[in-house]
Amino acid sequence: MIGLEYILGLYGMQHIDLAEHLGIKKQNINLWLKGKQGIPKKYLPILEELFQVKAEHFSKELDEIERLEIQKEKLKKDLQPIIRNHKYVLNEGAEKLDLVPVYDKEEINTIERSIEKASIVKRFRESLDVIDKHPFIDSYRIIVELMEQVGTEIILHKTLQGLAHYLNVLPSDISTGDEQKEFETALFEVLDDHNY
Repeated sequence: MIGLEYILGLYGMQHIDLAEHLGIKKQNINLWLKGKQGIPKKYLPILEELFQVKAEHFSKELDEIERLEIQKEKLKKDLQPIIRNHKYVLNEGAEKLDLVPVYDKEEINTIERSIEKASIVKRFRESLDVIDKHPFIDSYRIIVELMEQVGTEIILHKTLQGLAHYLNVLPSDISTGDEQKEFETALFEVLDDHNY
């Protein structure tokens, strides 16, 4: 399903309504949706303004994250949420924490979490795909097992955070203070004692 078809469904708009808005025949819209004809460039700015979606999304197959982002923008347009506060989040490849908004409408916050989850799954899958020749594929199995069985345990979170600091994966500003530093020191003493 190309982006235009997904967006029309999301907005509950019929092909004929879009055709009337653009001043063209319904058959043209059908040709675009079936991929028999590309969307002419002159209509892309109109579609962008109408749906508040980037032009590149109308003619391509959308992935899960793109669909969620489009849903989020529609929700923002419909609900007009207010930013209640901000939270710090580590984004992919970030050298520091980014400040992201927390909205007063739970629907927006829920879709933000869905986008974050989809992004993490995508990154995990991509890292797993390049691991074919890697000797430590068992590490992925262990990570999945840990997340399934004890994913909400603070000891797991602190251990991962400690390892990430030790391996310089996380920016230095990600820390829970003295408690985390004490935990990391104890963790690395155990690892040293066992020659890791």
